[in-house]
Amino acid sequence: MTPRARSSPRRTFGQTWWGRAWIDALEQRARLDPNRLPRGRTYARTGRVGALNVSSGAVRAAVQGSRVTPYIVQVRVRQFDDDEWERVLDAVSAKAAHTAALLDGELPPGVVEDAASVGVGLLPDAGELGVQCSCPDWASPCKHAAAVVYLVADVLDTDPFALLLLRGRSRDEVLSDLRRRRAQQRSGPAAAALTDRSGDAGVAARDTWAASSGREVGDPGARLPGVPLPPRRPGEPVPLAVDPPAASGVRRQDLASLAADAAQRAWELSLGEGDGGLGLDQSLDVVRRAAAFSDAPGRRGLDELVSRSGMRAADLLRRASARRKGGADALAVLDTTWSPTTDVLVEGRVALAASTIRFNRVTAGSSQLRVTQRGSWYRFTRTTDGWELVDGPAADPSTLT
Repeated sequence: MTPRARSSPRRTFGQTWWGRAWIDALEQRARLDPNRLPRGRTYARTGRVGALNVSSGAVRAAVQGSRVTPYIVQVRVRQFDDDEWERVLDAVSAKAAHTAALLDGELPPGVVEDAASVGVGLLPDAGELGVQCSCPDWASPCKHAAAVVYLVADVLDTDPFALLLLRGRSRDEVLSDLRRRRAQQRSGPAAAALTDRSGDAGVAARDTWAASSGREVGDPGARLPGVPLPPRRPGEPVPLAVDPPAASGVRRQDLASLAADAAQRAWELSLGEGDGGLGLDQSLDVVRRAAAFSDAPGRRGLDELVSRSGMRAADLLRRASARRKGGADALAVLDTTWSPTTDVLVEGRVALAASTIRFNRVTAGSSQLRVTQRGSWYRFTRTTDGWELVDGPAADPSTLT
């Protein structure tokens, strides 16, 4: 990850919640020398800092000082140990909405509170930042190091998952762990016990109310039962007792399809997997439905969806395939272009040994790499119907070739 600093004498740092939170932690909690921070801001604003290289526990960059040769700066961030990561991931996985957002490629600010609830601070505190610079200045931080620390906010504006990397684990590692925990919750012994209601007599509402009020009615120790985990599969909609009125234009199979889709979406939401597509417009929701239909045996219902959407079957299937592989991020890179910095595209050119670059696309023959504004790379291949997404996402494009 190597974003390059923007140059502007009046620029501010931290355009997103995560970027601002980093700056607040830097200036208020990390207890760096406050006399050196203003000079660092000036260096950061005037384009003296080269590309930032963010890796596990460290940020490295070259900073142009008064000498011809740039100084080399390394900013170290304390990495969490295994116990701290276990506590953080336990706390996050307990929040279905936060887990869903993470698995959908978002890092909600509430994750900071999740970590704090188990005694772990995601943002740096006193003593958790260490700096080194090849300059002769004895101060810590020197102005060169302070400039790099400020520009970490730019990295977090682009990809807040970089904070997790600085704490020791990559986006893929964190998401893999969360998926594993979700799978255990869905298929473990506890889940089986909770989804088997045959021996669950429940709790009388009046007894629970009495216990919470300090009264003794029935069982004074009664309390609310634990919330059961979701079932192993979506529920089956109840068949319609009667057909819709003929003049309504609504068919029985249409209502059955909508009910089954609603049950599937509710089940996914209860597992914390995605947002159920509730925020999608009509064109994107068609793609969501197509992705579900194309997984069904015989692609049941897909032909009718193609007919009603007005899209070509090949285009709809291509978009459905992209959505399954990378969600909204993959759809965006399928449809839109943007202009990343040269150093970002160099990674793709090296990975593909390509000479053709246009916008965010690096092409070599029938293969193409595309990068999203979040920094994720996808590999495409040319077919008779156009470019088809075949692999991704990946932070390193070389892993896709």
